[in-house]
Amino acid sequence: MSKPSLSSMAIASKKEDLADAKAKVVAIRKEVADLRRMRKDMRIEAAAKRAAAKELKSLDRAEKKAARIAKLESKLLALKVGKVGSVAIKMNKRPSACTTVYQMAA
Repeated sequence: MSKPSLSSMAIASKKEDLADAKAKVVAIRKEVADLRRMRKDMRIEAAAKRAAAKELKSLDRAEKKAARIAKLESKLLALKVGKVGSVAIKMNKRPSACTTVYQMAA
């Protein structure tokens, strides 16, 4: 058997170094892909949180509007019902004789 020459040993060494470098490149590419995916997932999650907060805010706003409308409707009803004396005077009756039906007509 013949001994391997120095050049063939150097070539084999360089091939091993090249294979190691390629393996490192693959590992780094995989890590970069994982980091990109994680960043994308974080962006999606942040967008979902913003959308949920926006939805809650709009629901709260709608609830406040409904409460305000109910309050104003009760005020309006109180204004309509509160003037029994003036309705009675217009109808020429006692205040207790003026029912809600008469008040709504007036």
